[in-house]
Amino acid sequence: MNWDAIRFDWNQVRAFLATAEEGSLSGAARVLHTTQPTVGRQVTALEAALGVALFERVGRGLVLTPSGADVLAEVRAMGEAAARVSLVAAGRNDTIAGRVSISVSDMLAIHVMPEILEKLAAAAPELEVELIVTNDISDLLRREADIAVRHMRPTEPELIGRELTGSRARFYASQGFVQRHGNPRVMAEAQTMPFIGFGPPEEMAREMGLRGFDLPPGSGRLYSRTIFAAWQMVCAGLGIGMMSDDIAARSPGVVAVLEGEPSMPVDMWIVTHRELRRSRRIRLVWNILLEELSR
Repeated sequence: MNWDAIRFDWNQVRAFLATAEEGSLSGAARVLHTTQPTVGRQVTALEAALGVALFERVGRGLVLTPSGADVLAEVRAMGEAAARVSLVAAGRNDTIAGRVSISVSDMLAIHVMPEILEKLAAAAPELEVELIVTNDISDLLRREADIAVRHMRPTEPELIGRELTGSRARFYASQGFVQRHGNPRVMAEAQTMPFIGFGPPEEMAREMGLRGFDLPPGSGRLYSRTIFAAWQMVCAGLGIGMMSDDIAARSPGVVAVLEGEPSMPVDMWIVTHRELRRSRRIRLVWNILLEELSR
């Protein structure tokens, strides 16, 4: 190894990788939990050490130069290797104290996780728990979270998952909506009623069509990719929306509609990395999540 040829440090590489993936210094600072000027200095230092420009500014954004794109491919491999080192070390940690990050959807975070976090705090008061709230799938291989609760089975061989007790989802509306519009039993009776979507109308119609539901044309003009926001529209009486029975049961003032239509299974999995599963604190959190979410 020619150590003299390596004139940069990992923090500089990390800053460059985060900036390239987030598309801005501010985005990199957010995910690295630091400040924008610090990230800027680290990227500039890496450029100086390598003797090439990695970014060029276009408007208010940053675009990789050809040299930056070449460097990025190698830096990603470094980042993946660093993540694996972290996974192995964390898996060998035999203490209960320390940080554990859990990735969950916004609906779980709001309606379910507070009670579970209370039990975690009682069982392991020295744990530091970060709740990552996202409706996207966190990349556990890159340590975006230690444990994730997902609606799909993991496919990566490095990950392990346990299927949780499944719920069912069906259509709901507020009691006020039903009083104004009636309670349709089948989709044909809801042709003139508004529906609340979790995406644009054409996307929602396509996804529901794959599940056997033909939504009325033009019915989903109100939507949000944030599931909590969409569900709040349903609770406010703005339209009909689909939700799992366990969440709907925690929402006063909503009733099931379209009860002549079939309900839909809701899959749920708890997932972590095989290396992390060796850690006592990860096993403790895993077991409590498994117990509480399987009720």
